Amino acid sequence: MDKFYEKETQEFIDFIYDNPSTYHVVNALGNRLETEGFIQLEEDKPFKIEKGKSYFVSRNGTALIAFKVPKSDFNSYSLVSAHTDSPCLKIKQNPELCGDYTTLNVETYGGLLLSPWFDRPLSIAGRVLVENEGRVETRLLAFDKDLVQIVSLAIHQNRTANDGIKYNVQKELMPLLGLGSNPGALKQLISEKLGISKDSILDYDLFLYARNKGSLWGMDNEFFSCPRIDDLQCAYTAVKALLSSKANTTLPLCTLFDNEEVGSGTKQGALSDFLTTVLERIEYALNIDIEKHCQLKANSLMLSADNAHSKHPNYPEMCDITNKTLPNGGIVIKYSSNQKYATDGYSASLLKVLLEKNNIPYQVFFNNSNLPGGSTLGNLSMQKYSLNTVDIGASQLAMHSVYETAGTKDTYYFIKAFEAFYSR
Repeated sequence: MDKFYEKETQEFIDFIYDNPSTYHVVNALGNRLETEGFIQLEEDKPFKIEKGKSYFVSRNGTALIAFKVPKSDFNSYSLVSAHTDSPCLKIKQNPELCGDYTTLNVETYGGLLLSPWFDRPLSIAGRVLVENEGRVETRLLAFDKDLVQIVSLAIHQNRTANDGIKYNVQKELMPLLGLGSNPGALKQLISEKLGISKDSILDYDLFLYARNKGSLWGMDNEFFSCPRIDDLQCAYTAVKALLSSKANTTLPLCTLFDNEEVGSGTKQGALSDFLTTVLERIEYALNIDIEKHCQLKANSLMLSADNAHSKHPNYPEMCDITNKTLPNGGIVIKYSSNQKYATDGYSASLLKVLLEKNNIPYQVFFNNSNLPGGSTLGNLSMQKYSLNTVDIGASQLAMHSVYETAGTKDTYYFIKAFEAFYSR
């Protein structure tokens, strides 16, 4: 395995470990953009945009749009869309269940595999809303320690455990926090961690996260595993490529939505007005009229980036019979006749020409015809802003597990593909 593949993937693994919630991810990406000269815009203030400069704007702390304005007139947008959320367990309000032990009341967020959450070190991260002199302020929170665990029932007490279990989330997925009865324990931990009074805590959006740090593995380090590969591999590489790309006759734009895993129908999701509003304000600030607006849209291309399923070594029959993808096979172009994916022959051809010109490998994905596939960002965001779109992703295993697996080369392939696309 060439070291530059390993280097790019290790940097991504480190990014995941350092940013254990969606709030931390968007905050870190915003800080990186600002360090690289991007100017932050605020939705509640006028957009002052100049040619030759770069900008970003966030919404709700979990969605982000970044773009570079060319120095001269541009004739299209080159958009990459990805999402920042991943399936997990969210902590409810008044969460303590007290008795001989203190456990926490949680609910599922998205379609997660439940069994991998058992018997592994977990912690808590997200945001806390506090009152400060009459104002509501946000504090990022991450307990950087092994704090809770969801413990299995011993095989001696459930002799049929290996015959398959239908989990009762409200009973069996409650994480263990401590021994004895500790009412109000979570607020106490939050106040100590943030150095604030318990009474100042108004609300929170807190999630469990896996403490395991990712790793490279396999005979030639050809695999890597870590939490939240889906879809942060696409989101991270899209931003990294934007930083190194050059705007010329196209305006490159990276859109990171939230809540894809629960349908995207939120103010920061792909079905919101976030993208359309930002594009309208860019065009207004640059004095672009409706005629030019329509021409820009007609010439533009979106890459809807959300990872794809690899052929499984133990379940090869779950693949399509002629279109199988593998880790390290390059960019996966995803098709679906029922339009779960927005790719068509024309949009795919535009991308294939670009990838072939830049010697970037690609492969093709179809769902097994007996298995329905889920929707992605492309066909959802097009309901608000319609343009040629290709659904793509990296090929991965164990999607929606708390610890996923993908190919070590593909992080590099995605950075190079997005760089070429942004500069097309």
